[in-house]
Amino acid sequence: MRRLWESKVSRRKLLGGAAAGGAGLPVLHALIPHEGLHGGSEAVAQEDVAHAMATHRGAGHLGAVGSVDPMANGFDPHQVVRDFDEGRMVGGVRQWELVVEDKKIEVAPGVKYEAWAYNGRVPGPTLRAREGERLRVRLVNASHHPHTIHFHGIHRAAVDGVPGVGSGNVNPGEAADYEFVASPFGLHLYHCHSTPLADHISKGLYGAVVIDPKQGRPAADELVMVMNGFDTNFDRSNEVYAVNTVAFAYMDEPIRVRREQLVRIYLVNALEFDLVNSFHVHANFFDYYPTGTRLEPRDYTDTVVMGQGERGMLELRFPYTGKYMFHAHVSEFAELGWMGFFEVVD
Repeated sequence: MRRLWESKVSRRKLLGGAAAGGAGLPVLHALIPHEGLHGGSEAVAQEDVAHAMATHRGAGHLGAVGSVDPMANGFDPHQVVRDFDEGRMVGGVRQWELVVEDKKIEVAPGVKYEAWAYNGRVPGPTLRAREGERLRVRLVNASHHPHTIHFHGIHRAAVDGVPGVGSGNVNPGEAADYEFVASPFGLHLYHCHSTPLADHISKGLYGAVVIDPKQGRPAADELVMVMNGFDTNFDRSNEVYAVNTVAFAYMDEPIRVRREQLVRIYLVNALEFDLVNSFHVHANFFDYYPTGTRLEPRDYTDTVVMGQGERGMLELRFPYTGKYMFHAHVSEFAELGWMGFFEVVD
């Protein structure tokens, strides 16, 4: 059995060698043998690797040459970051439908990944409701594997989305309803809980749930950032890191915010195969509300560290215009895609 540290050291050596040779990220995919999951095809086809090697730069460049086509992917990180899905009210119940499908997505220019997705996107839709509302989420399984939805929060066991309990696994071609009361208020996570659990989560079946307190929160420019990564050769060690799936998405096209306007970030760590993730903003500090379940912040800081499945709410104002970087405060994650910019304007 390969030791964890051997996997990490090997990956770092490959990263360093790639930078020295000027090829960058894609060398990881070219050097490591690729194997499918659940009998699937190779995660990165040879033509994808060749394209990636032609379109990435090595040391000294924060990002990648070229871009990922959001039309081809079916979702755009620049829309995902401000997209809140409030569903529809029917008979006093707030309702959504989430369809699971097998879908190939591009996670960096030329780097394709055989994902599983809720409603055709990774992360899945950000569901939004108010504390105390009755919610109903219908899962439709249009994929080739059994799946569930497990919601973090307070609810009955029958709707916990765990195999063998309640509706349990939802088989291909079948559907199931999850109905519960929105509680507690805060920022929560949903994800597939079928086994092998790490595979079902890492392949893209996760999303955020925002439950607003009954009294609401102060008006703000609100952003959703789901920190994730992709094990493109299925060796249980990530090769690509991102926020909202596409590596370096907010580097060349920064997230634009207004000077002195309150910015609220709903930050979720959906990363598998690494024990911790982090968020750091340059030249500023933020109030931090762990899980968003309290109305007063716990910390005033510029960096937060999260374990798997942790999430929190960040609030800050930018006093000056300009471009301000944000990234994981793990250099390897940042170099492999998890970094971006805020552009502050008047």
